[in-house]
Amino acid sequence: MLSRPLQNCFLTTWRLLPFIFLSGAAFASGGVILKGDVCIIEVGFYEARFTAYQPQTSGNEEFCEDLPDTGESIFVLDYLHASMREVPVSFRIIRDTTGLGRFVQHDDILAIEDIDALTVFYQPPVIEPGASFRIEHVFAEKGEYVGIVTAGHPTNDTLYSAVFPFTVGAFKFPYWTLAIVFGAIFIVLIRQAFVAKSGKRAQET
Repeated sequence: MLSRPLQNCFLTTWRLLPFIFLSGAAFASGGVILKGDVCIIEVGFYEARFTAYQPQTSGNEEFCEDLPDTGESIFVLDYLHASMREVPVSFRIIRDTTGLGRFVQHDDILAIEDIDALTVFYQPPVIEPGASFRIEHVFAEKGEYVGIVTAGHPTNDTLYSAVFPFTVGAFKFPYWTLAIVFGAIFIVLIRQAFVAKSGKRAQET
């Protein structure tokens, strides 16, 4: 039988595992979600693959949201709905002054009185029949930002929006390493429990 400290450690690890392994889903926030190893931005009923690059500092490495450096940055939306090729799509980046971080929502953006004063980049609505929307921006400062993508409806005046907060040049703790550590601890505890149980059975026989 496990000692009480090991039992407590076992229970704590067991309770934390779901949060650790699900934390990867939190890396993508707002209108951007993770589907497998692909980042998808949801703009109303539209979906597009979302990829960011920093070629000068990271080459061809792909980012889902957070960017490790300032400087030249490229955002690419590869449309997954054919109708997105027919509607105007806009892309805006603002400095995040809401203080909400990853929890910022579209209503929080609507509450901003002067969004132009916070805007660092704006691509007016444009139709991209080639099914790929690409924008480039040079970030001069580190900090927290919010990306806002809007898309029209093919047949009426409805406007859909997606909001995704992200950081530029900020260190992000690699939470996936915690998953490895806790997973290893969990396996060791399971193995020790099995060995202890096997030893007890051997003594009884």
